Amino acid sequence: MSQTDTCACAPAAEKALGVGHPLDPLSLREIELATSLLTANQKLGPETRFAMVHLAEPTKAELAAHAGGAALARRAFLLVLDARTGAAHEAVVDLTAGAVSQWARLPNDAAPYGQPPVMLEEFARCEQIVKADEGWRRAMRRRGLTDADMELAQIDPFSSGFFGRDVEKGRRIVRAVSYYRSHLKDNGYAHPIEGVVAVVDLVANRVTDLVDDEVTVPIPRKNRDYNRESITETRTDIKPLHVVQPEGASFSVDGWEVSWQRWTFRVGFTPREGLVLHQLSYDDKGRKRSIIHRASVTEMVVPYADPTANHYWKSAFDAGEYGLGKLANALELGCDCLGHIRYFDIPAADDLGRPFVMKNAVCMHEEDYGILWKHYEFRNNTYEVRRSRRLVISFFATVGNYDYGFYWYLYQDGTIQLEAKLTGIIQTAAVAPGSTYPWGGMVDDGLGGPTHQHFFNVRLHMDLDGGGNSVTEHEFVPRPWGKDNPYGNVFDTTSRTLQRERDAARIADGATGRYWKVINPNQKNSVGKPTGYKLIVQPSPLMLAQEGSTVRHRGGFATRHVWVTRHDPAEKYASGDYPNVHAGGDGLPRYIQHNRDIDNQDIVLWHSFGHTHVCKPEDFPVMPVEYAGFMLKPNGFFDANPAMDLPAERNARSVDGRDANGHCCS
Repeated sequence: MSQTDTCACAPAAEKALGVGHPLDPLSLREIELATSLLTANQKLGPETRFAMVHLAEPTKAELAAHAGGAALARRAFLLVLDARTGAAHEAVVDLTAGAVSQWARLPNDAAPYGQPPVMLEEFARCEQIVKADEGWRRAMRRRGLTDADMELAQIDPFSSGFFGRDVEKGRRIVRAVSYYRSHLKDNGYAHPIEGVVAVVDLVANRVTDLVDDEVTVPIPRKNRDYNRESITETRTDIKPLHVVQPEGASFSVDGWEVSWQRWTFRVGFTPREGLVLHQLSYDDKGRKRSIIHRASVTEMVVPYADPTANHYWKSAFDAGEYGLGKLANALELGCDCLGHIRYFDIPAADDLGRPFVMKNAVCMHEEDYGILWKHYEFRNNTYEVRRSRRLVISFFATVGNYDYGFYWYLYQDGTIQLEAKLTGIIQTAAVAPGSTYPWGGMVDDGLGGPTHQHFFNVRLHMDLDGGGNSVTEHEFVPRPWGKDNPYGNVFDTTSRTLQRERDAARIADGATGRYWKVINPNQKNSVGKPTGYKLIVQPSPLMLAQEGSTVRHRGGFATRHVWVTRHDPAEKYASGDYPNVHAGGDGLPRYIQHNRDIDNQDIVLWHSFGHTHVCKPEDFPVMPVEYAGFMLKPNGFFDANPAMDLPAERNARSVDGRDANGHCCS
């Protein structure tokens, strides 16, 4: 980026902007100020689109200095696109000084560099472009659609992938697939139009290439609608379930800061990542102990295993190519969230840079989670049990056909969990009558679902007990028979410290129970070992696409479960800054080529996890939730179970654990 203006600012200026903390998301006022300052400074015209507007976050060092009273500028990051020319720029606006401090042109007009994410305004424009294209209309007529059918047709703009073709290089394109609909609320995914794919140039505003297979497959016409009006018979035996907290919730909220059961953290939100957790710490007997400086899901990729025209190129990077935060839902009480709810409204900018509020975008509530700890000592009739409660901080994003929920859980024993919930509607393929679908599973007559994978990557900027962290790797191995193992029952746990970045791109192994710990080698626990947290992962399949395939090259982060890098503020995303129409090779595979020292350093732990999905009839018309995720559990961080101080249940109980009415309190 070029440097045009710099400034120093004072805390009084922060107050003038209405800022409570340097990590608070931009307010509506700040968004309006940022876009107006940039528009005036660069003389931006009506063709300007604002793909991203969010806080330019201060660094750890800046935050520490600010806590000590140092001045700290309030800055906004903006990604802008000229819809007429396709030129893209990154900008930083110093809101305190009222000046543009950085303005740089991106090389997005030349491969292999990528494009800014697809914007909502472009979704609607793509449909208009496709439906006006005479080639597409001829393809529809060949498949029996009338002009009226074409008006009702559903057009799905899909991020295009990259295969090195001239139509892709340096172009801002999407690939569009079509679905028949008999009425506006018809579930188009029940009626895919196979063998027709339009390549749409969003700058030229035209179809630049059209695939129209010579052999046509009949469009499935069976309706599979899921709206409540279409489901006439519902269950009648469900009794009401109420979650009641008559004294309110146990958490407290001060602006964007949350305190709950010894936990404190700050809520953040970006258009790309959605929910961000900042400065996650735990109060250990009056000592505030930092654990994670910043946690977020930075990327997803969903590659498909069907080589035919409609599907081989599908590999959506839902964060980098669209923006999980931009596509966040307004959550509803009683449906998305249950209980005593605290919502966070998110200030945001639309594609024209106008500020608006995303209502109820983040939901927070408490949940009962069964037994936390329990023991019944029959020798002296000691019976103690404590129920577990967890804090849930979540948001949902709808990316085309799929809906993804991201649920962070904090537990009273110091455990941290992220759970991704996958639901929505599967991609579908039309199958000729009498044929089977070789690239996935049949979900209905004439309707197949392509096999595919969902990969997520979470970025954890660790700050365990104040930084200077390392990652150790451990495995369980049986000890050979011998004098030190005369009964053959002994097994050992191996341990090694990951030293450099290339050594720290690792794969989980269920056979050996391989796991990793983040430790602070500068802090000792009560038994003389480094304080630590254990990463618990699922040894699920990684990217199954072949070496040399474009999707594997572009989604390299999904080829390893665990990556560790030295913190670099420029390395924010697992797939790199701009994966849209990018040739690949960016992100984590590039970051680790530096091969920096990661022992006792300011490190970032990246974890790739996901779900491999072979479609089945039960996945349609709307898929029941599938789950994927991980846990971080204290491992030598505390000197004892930190949840021992939980009070006993208020109800009086007998030795067998029942209250005065004979009800079990466990």
